[in-house]
Amino acid sequence: MEPLFWQFVVVGFVAQMIDGALGMAYGVSSNAFLLSLGLPPATASASVHLAEVFTTAVSGASHWRMGNVDRGLVKRLLIPGVAGGVTGAYILSTVDGDTIKPYLSAYLAIMGVYILWKAFSGKADQPKSSAPRHISLLGLLGGFLDAVGGGGWGPVVTTTLVARGNSPRETVGSVNLSEFAVTLAQSVVFFLTLGVVHWQVVTGLLLGGVLAAPLGAHMVRRVPARALMSFIGVLIIGLSVRTILLAVR
Repeated sequence: MEPLFWQFVVVGFVAQMIDGALGMAYGVSSNAFLLSLGLPPATASASVHLAEVFTTAVSGASHWRMGNVDRGLVKRLLIPGVAGGVTGAYILSTVDGDTIKPYLSAYLAIMGVYILWKAFSGKADQPKSSAPRHISLLGLLGGFLDAVGGGGWGPVVTTTLVARGNSPRETVGSVNLSEFAVTLAQSVVFFLTLGVVHWQVVTGLLLGGVLAAPLGAHMVRRVPARALMSFIGVLIIGLSVRTILLAVR
């Protein structure tokens, strides 16, 4: 194997550990690495999502076995998420989606600050008793932005649900499980519109991600809700600020 392949393995492992524990950032971190190597946005997004078909399957199954999944939440996210993902994947095959990123990042930065406030105000362990509204619209938006931006399902959906009071553990598990169907649908569209992707990239990301998926699911079960919300808030603020700075240069 070429040295570059093992770099893809490391990136896939680290990205999946973050995603499995926090419910976000696999696509964002992996996609940023691929773009830095000169891959076009559509090709990078297609490679990441094809690898995610397998990593999300393992991660989702791990969360299911460990009791981190809310079935009702998964049902309300699944179909809208797939619809948004298919639409975004088709658009990205013909239009550059980078112009959307600064606006998404500004929203996510605000949500990250709100999550940190909730974590340190003593409300992290007090999820709402009623289900958040507009989950279908959230799933639709998350799926669309995930395909167009090369990542975003976790940041958009997980961040919003946790900020509105959902249990961090069940939110992370449910969003990870839903992501499998969303990613599979996106990959089919990318394959039909772009053809064969970079298999060395996909294989490396896949191997690293599958190895890390069970560890991420175990981590989210062990980490206290307040600490988990703090990690989510800091991570999303950092990623959002970085994206905005790169966009305005």
